[in-house]
This record gives sequence, structure tokens and C-alpha cells, in this order.
Amino acid sequence: MTASRFFSIHCALILLVTVVFSLLAQEDPLHRTQAKPSPAGSPASSPESTTPPLAAAETPSPSPATPQLTDVLFKNLKARSIGPAVMGGRVSDIALDPHNPFVFYVGLAHGGVFKTEDNGVSFDPIFDKQPVLSIGAVAVAPSDSTVIWVGTGEANDRNSSGWGNGVYRSTDGGENWQNVGLKESRAIGRIVVHASKPEVAYVAVSGHLWADGGERGLFKTTDGGKNWKLILQAPEPHNARTGCSDVALDPASPETVYAALYPRQRTPWSFTSGPGVTGGEDVGGIFKSINGGTSWKKLTDGLPGQTGRIGLAVSASNPRVVMAVVQSYEGGTSSIDDLRSKSGGVFRSENGGEKWTRVSAINPRPFYFSQIRIDPANDQRVYLLQYALLVSDDGGKNFREDLSDKVHPDCHALLIQPGTVPPPKPPKPEDKGKPPKPPVCQRLLLGTDGGVYQSFAAGKGWEHLNRIPAGEFYRITLDDTKPYFRIAGGLQDNENWVGPSGVQSKEGIRNSDWISLAGGDGFYVVFDPSDRDVFYAESQEGEVHRINLRTGELRQLRPEPHEGQPKYRFHWNSPLIGSVHKPGVIYLAGNHVFRLTDRAEKYAVISPDLTRNDPARTTATGSGAENYGVIFSLAESPKRAGLLWAGTDDGRLWVTENDGGKWTELTDNLPEPARGQWVTRIEPSHTDPNVAYVATSAYRTGDDRPMILRTADLGKTWQPVVGDLPANAPVEVVREDLVNPKLLYAGTHFGLSASFDQGTHWIRIGDVPAVRVDDVQIHPRTSDLVIGTHGRSIAILDDTVPFRELTPEIAAKPAHLFSVRSVTGAYLRPDFADWNGKGVYRGANPPEGALFTVWVKDFTGEEIKIAVTKSTGQPVANLKAPGAPGFTRLNWDLRPTKDVSIEYGGDDPKRLLPAGDYTAELSFGTLKMKQNFHVDLAEGITPR
Repeated sequence: MTASRFFSIHCALILLVTVVFSLLAQEDPLHRTQAKPSPAGSPASSPESTTPPLAAAETPSPSPATPQLTDVLFKNLKARSIGPAVMGGRVSDIALDPHNPFVFYVGLAHGGVFKTEDNGVSFDPIFDKQPVLSIGAVAVAPSDSTVIWVGTGEANDRNSSGWGNGVYRSTDGGENWQNVGLKESRAIGRIVVHASKPEVAYVAVSGHLWADGGERGLFKTTDGGKNWKLILQAPEPHNARTGCSDVALDPASPETVYAALYPRQRTPWSFTSGPGVTGGEDVGGIFKSINGGTSWKKLTDGLPGQTGRIGLAVSASNPRVVMAVVQSYEGGTSSIDDLRSKSGGVFRSENGGEKWTRVSAINPRPFYFSQIRIDPANDQRVYLLQYALLVSDDGGKNFREDLSDKVHPDCHALLIQPGTVPPPKPPKPEDKGKPPKPPVCQRLLLGTDGGVYQSFAAGKGWEHLNRIPAGEFYRITLDDTKPYFRIAGGLQDNENWVGPSGVQSKEGIRNSDWISLAGGDGFYVVFDPSDRDVFYAESQEGEVHRINLRTGELRQLRPEPHEGQPKYRFHWNSPLIGSVHKPGVIYLAGNHVFRLTDRAEKYAVISPDLTRNDPARTTATGSGAENYGVIFSLAESPKRAGLLWAGTDDGRLWVTENDGGKWTELTDNLPEPARGQWVTRIEPSHTDPNVAYVATSAYRTGDDRPMILRTADLGKTWQPVVGDLPANAPVEVVREDLVNPKLLYAGTHFGLSASFDQGTHWIRIGDVPAVRVDDVQIHPRTSDLVIGTHGRSIAILDDTVPFRELTPEIAAKPAHLFSVRSVTGAYLRPDFADWNGKGVYRGANPPEGALFTVWVKDFTGEEIKIAVTKSTGQPVANLKAPGAPGFTRLNWDLRPTKDVSIEYGGDDPKRLLPAGDYTAELSFGTLKMKQNFHVDLAEGITPR
């Protein structure tokens, strides 16, 4: 797919806000050459300047002519998607066009919906205009494949699961969408559309994962979503926590419906399902209706009680066969590593659900899997989705493990294309008297935690369709490699990786440009300051390791207490940060703060237990996802050595000014509603050591409000700076600009925003869709904004210095050309980009040459014109762009444009111009202004 499509469509949510700007933005001379004074020139200043920071100065009142800033004014500054797509991301559902099997849809847990029209050679995002990108279910109407249904909010119940805002329907194959209701459903596990009526659909709603209430149960519409009817739910009061986990229709009798009810709920420290949620009442189970949901019968003969999550399947070739994978608490439960249930497992009915037989005890980790499929041509061929893809050829009695070779574990979606049974082979003499081989459909599409796979051999061989940038990054870190800096980070269930922000090739940034740094679920990564091949990475529960890419050595280095001492507690996502002031020192946080030295071989505990250490909330078993009572956010001041901040998931906030010698608790200084809430991120100021920002979140207790606070006195007092961020968008990260303290960035569960007035007003930027943004970093040399998303991998908004320089005076001008970043010219290798087909993911390289960023206040019909000249005044290039209001970006490739060169008889127009000082002059109507900039060339290049 073309990487630029990732952010090609701006989000539909438009916020109209009036912005009060900062003083003139100070400029870092490391990023800019000294510009010629212009009517709106900004004084240059280094981040290390001794002049008072802007936060301490009086902010001027905005000019009456200052225009309103809106999202649309920023839509032309688009972040570029760099991938990677190598590891895919969690897939919730896959739907096939029944009339054109080369077309199918992929629903991602956090990344929206992708569509392919060429059998998986390339994919395009088709849901990016919508306000949510967490997907639970996708369905194509069997009788009209232009009708697509999407249920938002994944239903796999992870600690990191996103949520949605209802059901969407398209009548043109995904070109346009309409929200058709169930806006309080939060999580949807399945949508099934009537075989001959595309306007009739059944929706299995799991409901809110973290709180009571909302819409839950099985819903039905008969008019394309205009009206909905709740046709199956648990009795009160248990309907507040009980949803519908699955629904299936009898293919021969679509009025016959099977559905499963499932109670479950998370807290920040636990996950509970089944009767544990409902006070012991057994309200879940399998239900059947023979009249389209008007009345229901609970199926019990042969089935266990005390049920949790249940997955359903009805045989297409023999609809009397119904199968279920059933979680049951009868007889106790099993460990996370045990594939077998004591009373649950795989159940089969040969008479439409009236009587069931337990055919297998296999049912691992039911809350995360519980998916079962029957081959449409053969009711004996059964697939069970769990860590691996299991297959049975005897109706579920025995399962094999031979279909998961080279497939990422954790299987969530499986689509079997009907009609792909190969024709029988001519009989051989030695086969005389043997029964014919049973039919088996050959084409399978599998969705896992690692993306989408396709098999044309019934699962015996898989192709990884690694062309969707759906990586679920938690944290990212940058180094200063030249010419392209590197980005390292960790992903949900996909290890830790490092890759470039650009490559010297027209191929773009390919999957092969990324290198695995090992791990399980990946989180923080630290670059070794003295060896570019050494990295320190962290996986769940504080599993720190050091890896050397040059030698292959990997060392496990998690701190461990002395024998007989209490265990250290670590979070699913434990902070691991390199010191700015002491190269080689790394800080790690669990329930204590640890200082790691000597390449992380040694450690010292530099804090007491900073958590509440509530024993009722610190004993959860399992994968580590429910670990609680730990430090979740740790930050070092870039301005003052020894100044560390720590925030816990149980709501405590601390600061030390002497590298852990003494810690001061700040929790009671926080105002409501932030006090006592999960501290998601701490951001110390880059200009004032007394200033810091704290983001907290409470969505795990049912409160989705964003919360950001600012202190200017080391935490003694705090002021909210959440401003007008959307009310339902919890904040995952807040960043202060490296130079202009009025400029803030916030990553929320639904996209990326910026504030130009220290948090009073917020604006969507980067043309980023409504994906969860878990991390944001600003590169100190290039000023690029690097965006780590949890569902759409990584994107980069190149050169954010124009944001630093934007003032009310500039915004009130008809037009303005911002200062121009110095550039080093080089040629991109052609490599094989034009000949290796479309089935290769290519992340977008940065634009070649110099970037010119222009602000236009109003549409006047005038064009933006930029004339580039050498320092001698010789013209070398002329650029034009439409004069659209807001920001416009043009780039010059350091070659002469056609109007100042001779095509025949002149110097080669493809060669770069020489290094030196250049001037860019903006013309917009009668306004003219200039900016100077410098060009260098890579060593060895002979210019024109």
C-alpha cells in the first residue's frame, strides 16, 4: 500500500477555538541559520539560553485581527507514516466479499478498517474519517456486498483494549459511513447480517469493560440501523455487567438464532468474568431463538454451568451441527499456560443445540480467544483459535497443532472461503476400496496479534500480509544518527524494534529496515550513549534486557531482591529511561525506583515503595497485565540533574531533588478530579526546572475525561491545562516543546492535539486519524515530531519549528514564511522501487531538500509563490502552491526548476546545486518577505 494514505484524510471532528498565543517563539540556532530580518522575524535563542523563559514573561493580549484557529487550518501539514508493517497488529475480525473473493476487509483492534481489492497485495484504510478506530466486528451483507457493517470497540477484553461508539454502516463498499446507533455499546464482538435482507442485522454487544451500565446484550435491526431492539439480555440487576459475546444464524433457517451471554468486568487491578461478576448467579450461557429473537430458550443439556465467555459456530453444510467453545468455572479454573479446562472446552450438538456433548477440554485463556469455526464444506473439520490455530478432522474430538508454522501466536479471527474445495483427484489403483478424502476448503484468512495471514492450502502454508502499518506502540525513543535519526520502541505482543526515520533510497522505509530488539510485549527502549549497536529494552513486568546487535549477545538484567526479601513489583509497562545528565545511567521503576549502572549490570534502589501497597490489589495472577501498585510514570528533569518525578497507577505523585536521596509526596496537592487517579505521564519542562505537567486518567473506573495539570513551583500547586480537549478522550502523553513552553502536544485515545497557549485551547494536528497516541517525542536537532500510535505504528510530522514561531501577530498577517531549516543534499538510490511490485510496504521518506512553510490568513484567490536565489542573487527555483488558509508546506529538491534552466544544451538539471547560503522569498499578493537558509551537500557529491 502507499504509506501516504495513512494520514491522507483529515479527521471529521472539527473544533473551532480562539487561541491566545505565546510571545515570539525563541529559535534554536542549531536548527536554523541566522535569517535576514523580516517584518515578523523572531529573535534567535538556544534552549540553553540564559534569558528568562517565555513562561515567566507577560503574554501580550491578542490582536483583534487574530483569526480563529481551527483544525482545518492545519490539515495541509500531514504527518508521514513510516511504518513498520512487519509485525502487523491485533486483528479483531476479517470479512470477505461473497461475490468477489479478491476483496476483503480487516478490522483492527486499534487501527480502523483496511480494505484490499487485489487479494491482499495492497491495503487501504477506509475508516479514517470516523471518530473512533477501535474495531470489534466487520460484516458484509451476503446478498449485497456493497453493504458493510462495522461494530466499533474490540471485545477481547485486554487491559489495553480500546472502545467504540456504536455501529457504522456503508452502502457503497466502505467509501462513506454512517453511525447507525448503539452509541453506548463500547465493545461489539460480532455482527451477523441476514442472508437475503441486508437491512437486517444482529449485533452482539459486550458493553463497557470497566464500568456498569450502557448498552449490553443482543440487538437487532430490521431497517438498516434506524431502529434497534434489545432482544436478549441478562435479568436485572445483572444486565449492568452482562453482554453478548457471540451470535450465529442457521444458514438454512435465518430465523433460527444462537447467542451467548457473558458477564465480565475489569478493574485496574483485576479481571473477573462469569458468576464472579454477578454475585454467584449463573446468568450466562447459550440461548436459542427460532423466531428471529422474539423468544428464547436457554440450552443446557450437556453444557456446563457457571459460564464465562462462549464462542459459537453453525455448520453451513449441516446446520443441525452447532459447536461452542465454552468457558466454565465449574470445578475450578486452570493456569494461563494450561490449554485444558476442568469443565469447559469444546462442545458439539448434532440436533440444533438441544443436546450437547463435550468433545474436548481445550479452551485456553477464554477471555482473549473463545473463537471456533467449522469448515463450510465439512462439519468434521473444526478450527479452534487460541495461542496457536488448532484443527480437528473428527468433529472436535482431537486437535492437531500443525497449522501454525511461521504464524504469530494469539489467534482472534479466521475466515474460511466457501467453494474452495479442490476437485477430487483421479483414483489410484492402490486406493481402491478406501473412502474418498473429505472435502476441505483451501483458502483461509487468519487474524492474530501479529497481523493478517493467508493460506491457499487449508493452513499448511501461510503468507504474512505484512502491508498494513498496524503496530501498537507503547513507547518510542530517538537517537541522533545522521542523516536520518533512529526510532526505537516497544509494541503490544510484538517485541521491541529500531528503525530509521528515513532511508537513502527511493524504496522508502521498508519492513526490512527495521530490526528486532527482542522481548515479549515491548515497551521502553534506551539507546546506549556510547555504542550505537547496544540497546536496553523492557518487556512486561520489568524484564529489562541488553542486546548487542553487533555480537548478538542478550543479557537479562531485571533487578531481583535478596533471597527471603519481598519481591519487587513491576508493571505491565515499566518505565525505563536513560539519564540526560549522566550518560550510562538508566532509571527503572517498579514499586521502587532503581538506578542501573555499568551497562545495567548493577542496580541500586533509590526510593522506598512509592505506592499505596494495598495487599488486596497487588496479588493478581496471570500475564502481568493486572499488576498494580507500581510506578507507571517516571521522568527526569532535562534542566536540573537529580530532579526526578514519579507517579503511580494507584494515584500517588512524588518528586526528588537529589537523585532519590529524599522523596516528597505531592499527591494531596493535586486538585480533583485528578487526585488519586492513575498517573499516565509526567513531563518536566525543558525551560524551567520548577515546571512540570502531569496527565492522569480514570477511564479504568468509568471516567473518560482528559486530565492534564501544570505546576510552576515543583508541585506545590497545580492548575488544569486540559482546556477544550474532547470530553471523552483520556490523555496518554503530554509533551512540552523543547524551546517554546507555550506549545504543548497531547496524545489521547482518539488522536493528537496541540495547544499554542499552554493548554487553554487545543487543535487537532498532523492529519492523524482518531487512533490512540501513546507517545510523542520531539527530535532536538531536526525538530521533527515523532508520533507513536497504538494501532497505526509510527508517523513523523517534519519540522515543527513553524509551530514554535506562530504568534498572534503572524497569524493576523495576510501571509508569512517561517524560517527555513538547514538542509544537507544527497541523491536517493533508485534501487528496485520501480520493479518489485505493489505488494511491498513502503514507509514515507522525508521530503527531499528544503522545506518552506507558509501561513495564509484568508483565502484571497492569490497563489503562494516562493522564489529561491543564491546568495549572489542568481535565481535557481520558483515554486507555487494554492493560497489555502492556514499552513501550506512546499519542498524544494535543491535542483533548478524548469523556468530557470535549459532542458537541452544546459547543465544536467538532475544534479544538485552547490552548497552555500540561499534565500527564499515569499510573494503573496502585494506581501513579500524573505528567509535565508543554508545548504550542505553529502561528502563526495559534485554539484552543478
